[in-house]
Amino acid sequence: MIFGAHYKLEKNSLALVLAIIVVSGIGGFVEIAPLFTIDETVESDPDMRMYTPLELSGRNIYIREGCYACHSQMIRTLKDEVDRYGPYSLAAESQYDHPMLWGSKRTGPDLARVGDKYSDQWHTQHLNNPRDVIPESIMPAYSWLLRNTLNAANLTDHLTAMKRVGVPYTSEMITNASNDALAQATADPALQDGLFARYGQDTNVRIFDGKPDTVTEMDALVAYLQILGQLTQLPYKDASLTDATLEE
Repeated sequence: MIFGAHYKLEKNSLALVLAIIVVSGIGGFVEIAPLFTIDETVESDPDMRMYTPLELSGRNIYIREGCYACHSQMIRTLKDEVDRYGPYSLAAESQYDHPMLWGSKRTGPDLARVGDKYSDQWHTQHLNNPRDVIPESIMPAYSWLLRNTLNAANLTDHLTAMKRVGVPYTSEMITNASNDALAQATADPALQDGLFARYGQDTNVRIFDGKPDTVTEMDALVAYLQILGQLTQLPYKDASLTDATLEE
C-alpha cells in the first residue's frame, strides 16, 4: 500500500515536488528552530578569554596537519566519557573557535581537556616521535615542527580575520600580535607586561619546546594543546554543582 502510493507520487511531478518541499521544510525547521532559543540555552562566561597569537597560530598548525581527523574536541554527556576525560563540553567553550573542531572521529583520544594534563616536554616528545612515550601508538611523527621556525609576521592578519567573524580582539591585540607570540614563547621579560595586560596574568609563558634559541611551530602547537579546556573554568563549576546535587 505504501509503495503503491509512492509509485503514484513519482508519476505526478507536481505532487512529488510539493512533497519534497514539505519534507525539506520540516527538516529545515527542526534544524533552525533551536536557534530561536539560543540566548537561553547557550551558556555565557564573562571570564572566557581569546586565544593568544601563539595559541591561535598553534591551532592553525593543528588544522594544517590534520590533527582534527583523528582527535575530537567534544566530551559528550555519557558517563564513561565524563569519567575518562572530565566535565562534558559546553557550547560557550567554542565561541571563539572558527572553525569549530568538535568532531566525532576518535582514532586518538578526545583532546577537549588535554590542557595541563601532560608536561610541555611530554607533548614535544610525543609530537616529535609518539613511540618515544607511547610504544604502541599509531600516530604519525611530526618531527619537522621542531625544525620549522614560526612565521609570526602574519599573525596580525590572522587576528584581523578572527575579529571579522566575531572574536573580540582589540586593535592593540592585533597590532602587537607578533610581539605577544614571541613574548609567550621566549619568556622575554621586556615583552611580558604587554602580553599579560592583554590576555591576563594566567597566560602560559615559557619555552614550550625546550629550545630557547628560536620560536618554532612546536612552541605554538604545544601552547595551543596546553590551553585546551583551560580558557574558562565554567565546565568545572557546573560539574561541581552537579556532583553536589547528586550527593544531596
